[in-house]
Amino acid sequence: MKEVQTAEDYIAAHSAWRDGLVMLVSLLRDTELDESIKWGTPHYTLDGKIVVGIAAFKHHFALWFHQGAFLKDPEGLLYNAQEGKTKGLRQIRFTDPDQIDSGVLQAYIEEAISNERAGKSIDVAEPGKYAMPPILDQALSGNAALKKAFYALTPGRQKEYAEYISSAKRIATRESRLEKILPMIRNGLGLNDKYRE
Repeated sequence: MKEVQTAEDYIAAHSAWRDGLVMLVSLLRDTELDESIKWGTPHYTLDGKIVVGIAAFKHHFALWFHQGAFLKDPEGLLYNAQEGKTKGLRQIRFTDPDQIDSGVLQAYIEEAISNERAGKSIDVAEPGKYAMPPILDQALSGNAALKKAFYALTPGRQKEYAEYISSAKRIATRESRLEKILPMIRNGLGLNDKYRE
Protein backbone atom coordinates (compact mmCIF):
# COMPACT_ATOMS: atom_id res chain seq x y z
CA MET A 1 0.00 0.00 0.00
CA LYS A 2 1.24 3.49 -0.90
CA GLU A 3 2.41 5.62 2.02
CA VAL A 4 -0.37 7.87 3.25
CA GLN A 5 0.62 11.54 3.19
CA THR A 6 -2.80 13.20 2.81
CA ALA A 7 -6.41 12.48 3.67
CA GLU A 8 -6.97 11.89 -0.06
CA ASP A 9 -4.28 9.16 -0.02
CA TYR A 10 -6.06 7.53 2.92
CA ILE A 11 -9.41 7.65 1.14
CA ALA A 12 -7.88 6.19 -2.03
CA ALA A 13 -6.41 3.31 0.02
CA HIS A 14 -9.86 2.54 1.48
CA SER A 15 -12.05 2.82 -1.59
CA ALA A 16 -14.79 0.59 -0.13
CA TRP A 17 -15.63 3.46 2.24
CA ARG A 18 -14.77 6.31 -0.14
CA ASP A 19 -18.05 8.23 -0.01
CA GLY A 20 -18.32 8.11 3.76
CA LEU A 21 -14.69 9.05 4.32
CA VAL A 22 -15.03 11.99 1.93
CA MET A 23 -18.04 13.20 3.94
CA LEU A 24 -16.18 12.93 7.26
CA VAL A 25 -13.07 14.69 5.93
CA SER A 26 -15.22 17.47 4.49
CA LEU A 27 -17.02 17.88 7.81
CA LEU A 28 -13.76 18.06 9.75
CA ARG A 29 -12.17 20.48 7.31
CA ASP A 30 -15.03 22.89 8.05
CA THR A 31 -13.86 23.14 11.67
CA GLU A 32 -10.99 25.11 13.18
CA LEU A 33 -8.98 21.91 13.62
CA ASP A 34 -5.71 21.33 11.79
CA GLU A 35 -5.47 18.24 9.58
CA SER A 36 -2.42 15.98 9.69
CA ILE A 37 -1.50 12.36 9.10
CA LYS A 38 -0.32 10.40 12.13
CA TRP A 39 0.17 6.62 12.18
CA GLY A 40 -1.11 6.53 8.59
CA THR A 41 -4.56 8.01 9.33
CA PRO A 42 -6.07 11.51 9.19
CA HIS A 43 -6.03 13.28 12.57
CA TYR A 44 -7.45 16.66 13.48
CA THR A 45 -5.73 18.70 16.17
CA LEU A 46 -6.15 21.84 18.24
CA ASP A 47 -2.89 23.50 19.29
CA GLY A 48 -1.05 20.29 18.44
CA LYS A 49 -3.30 18.02 20.53
CA ILE A 50 -5.36 15.32 18.84
CA VAL A 51 -9.10 15.91 19.13
CA VAL A 52 -10.62 13.63 16.50
CA GLY A 53 -9.66 11.35 13.62
CA ILE A 54 -11.08 9.05 11.01
CA ALA A 55 -10.35 5.40 10.38
CA ALA A 56 -11.46 2.68 7.97
CA PHE A 57 -11.68 -0.99 8.82
CA LYS A 58 -12.87 -4.12 7.06
CA HIS A 59 -16.49 -3.95 8.26
CA HIS A 60 -16.92 -0.26 9.12
CA PHE A 61 -15.41 3.20 9.06
CA ALA A 62 -15.34 5.51 12.04
CA LEU A 63 -15.02 8.98 13.44
CA TRP A 64 -13.06 8.67 16.67
CA PHE A 65 -12.58 11.08 19.53
CA HIS A 66 -9.29 11.06 21.43
CA GLN A 67 -10.95 12.12 24.71
CA GLY A 68 -14.40 10.83 23.79
CA ALA A 69 -15.10 9.55 27.30
CA PHE A 70 -15.91 13.15 28.25
CA LEU A 71 -18.57 13.59 25.54
CA LYS A 72 -22.19 13.64 26.69
CA ASP A 73 -23.38 11.29 23.88
CA PRO A 74 -27.08 12.32 23.77
CA GLU A 75 -27.61 10.18 20.66
CA GLY A 76 -26.01 7.06 22.16
CA LEU A 77 -23.54 6.78 19.26
CA LEU A 78 -20.22 6.44 21.05
CA TYR A 79 -18.55 3.05 21.15
CA ASN A 80 -15.57 1.89 23.19
CA ALA A 81 -13.65 -0.46 20.91
CA GLN A 82 -11.83 -2.20 23.77
CA GLU A 83 -14.02 -2.12 26.86
CA GLY A 84 -11.90 -2.34 29.98
CA LYS A 85 -8.72 -1.33 28.13
CA THR A 86 -9.46 1.89 26.31
CA LYS A 87 -9.79 4.79 28.72
CA GLY A 88 -10.57 7.94 26.72
CA LEU A 89 -10.96 6.97 23.08
CA ARG A 90 -14.47 6.59 21.71
CA GLN A 91 -15.69 6.12 18.15
CA ILE A 92 -18.83 6.49 16.12
CA ARG A 93 -19.03 3.65 13.62
CA PHE A 94 -20.66 3.66 10.21
CA THR A 95 -21.37 0.89 7.73
CA ASP A 96 -23.06 3.19 5.19
CA PRO A 97 -22.54 6.86 4.27
CA ASP A 98 -26.30 7.38 4.70
CA GLN A 99 -25.77 6.98 8.46
CA ILE A 100 -23.79 10.22 8.57
CA ASP A 101 -25.86 13.06 10.05
CA SER A 102 -23.65 16.14 9.69
CA GLY A 103 -25.63 18.19 12.20
CA VAL A 104 -25.39 15.54 14.90
CA LEU A 105 -21.70 14.91 14.24
CA GLN A 106 -20.95 18.63 14.24
CA ALA A 107 -22.33 18.87 17.79
CA TYR A 108 -20.05 16.02 18.94
CA ILE A 109 -17.03 17.65 17.25
CA GLU A 110 -17.78 21.06 18.78
CA GLU A 111 -18.11 19.52 22.24
CA ALA A 112 -14.80 17.67 21.74
CA ILE A 113 -13.12 20.96 20.77
CA SER A 114 -14.59 22.67 23.86
CA ASN A 115 -13.39 19.82 26.06
CA GLU A 116 -9.89 20.11 24.61
CA ARG A 117 -9.87 23.85 25.30
CA ALA A 118 -10.97 23.13 28.88
CA GLY A 119 -8.05 20.71 29.27
CA LYS A 120 -10.18 17.63 29.88
CA SER A 121 -7.88 14.66 29.57
CA ILE A 122 -7.72 11.12 30.88
CA ASP A 123 -4.30 10.19 32.18
CA VAL A 124 -3.14 6.94 30.69
CA ALA A 125 -0.07 4.95 31.52
CA GLU A 126 2.88 5.51 29.27
CA PRO A 127 2.94 2.88 26.50
CA GLY A 128 6.43 1.72 27.45
CA LYS A 129 5.65 1.00 31.09
CA TYR A 130 5.09 -2.69 31.70
CA ALA A 131 6.25 -5.56 33.86
CA MET A 132 8.52 -7.91 31.94
CA PRO A 133 7.32 -11.51 32.41
CA PRO A 134 10.21 -13.73 33.55
CA ILE A 135 9.68 -16.26 30.74
CA LEU A 136 10.01 -13.53 28.08
CA ASP A 137 12.96 -11.92 29.86
CA GLN A 138 14.72 -15.29 29.94
CA ALA A 139 14.10 -15.86 26.22
CA LEU A 140 15.50 -12.42 25.37
CA SER A 141 18.51 -12.78 27.66
CA GLY A 142 19.49 -16.04 25.98
CA ASN A 143 19.41 -14.66 22.42
CA ALA A 144 21.14 -11.39 21.52
CA ALA A 145 19.46 -11.09 18.09
CA LEU A 146 16.01 -11.67 19.57
CA LYS A 147 16.68 -9.16 22.34
CA LYS A 148 17.80 -6.57 19.77
CA ALA A 149 14.67 -7.21 17.67
CA PHE A 150 12.41 -6.87 20.73
CA TYR A 151 13.88 -3.56 21.84
CA ALA A 152 13.73 -2.26 18.26
CA LEU A 153 9.92 -2.51 18.51
CA THR A 154 7.93 0.50 19.68
CA PRO A 155 7.32 0.67 23.44
CA GLY A 156 3.64 0.00 22.82
CA ARG A 157 4.40 -3.20 20.89
CA GLN A 158 6.81 -4.34 23.60
CA LYS A 159 4.08 -3.82 26.17
CA GLU A 160 1.54 -5.76 24.06
CA TYR A 161 3.87 -8.79 24.02
CA ALA A 162 4.63 -8.54 27.74
CA GLU A 163 0.94 -8.30 28.65
CA TYR A 164 0.04 -11.13 26.25
CA ILE A 165 2.44 -13.46 28.05
CA SER A 166 1.57 -12.18 31.55
CA SER A 167 -2.18 -12.53 31.06
CA ALA A 168 -1.93 -16.31 30.67
CA LYS A 169 -2.77 -18.04 33.95
CA ARG A 170 -1.17 -21.40 33.21
CA ILE A 171 2.54 -21.98 32.66
CA ALA A 172 1.79 -24.14 29.61
CA THR A 173 -0.23 -21.30 28.05
CA ARG A 174 2.58 -18.79 28.71
CA GLU A 175 5.04 -21.20 27.07
CA SER A 176 2.85 -21.75 23.99
CA ARG A 177 2.27 -18.01 23.67
CA LEU A 178 6.00 -17.41 23.86
CA GLU A 179 6.61 -19.91 21.05
CA LYS A 180 3.95 -18.17 18.96
CA ILE A 181 5.40 -14.67 19.34
CA LEU A 182 9.12 -15.37 18.93
CA PRO A 183 8.98 -15.48 15.09
CA MET A 184 6.86 -12.32 15.08
CA ILE A 185 9.41 -10.49 17.23
CA ARG A 186 12.27 -11.68 15.01
CA ASN A 187 10.41 -10.26 11.99
CA GLY A 188 9.84 -6.90 13.69
CA LEU A 189 6.08 -7.37 13.92
CA GLY A 190 3.79 -6.28 16.71
CA LEU A 191 1.32 -8.70 18.27
CA ASN A 192 -1.70 -6.87 16.81
CA ASP A 193 -0.20 -5.57 13.55
CA LYS A 194 -2.57 -7.65 11.42
CA TYR A 195 -5.50 -5.68 12.92
CA ARG A 196 -3.93 -2.29 12.23
CA GLU A 197 -4.69 -0.68 8.91
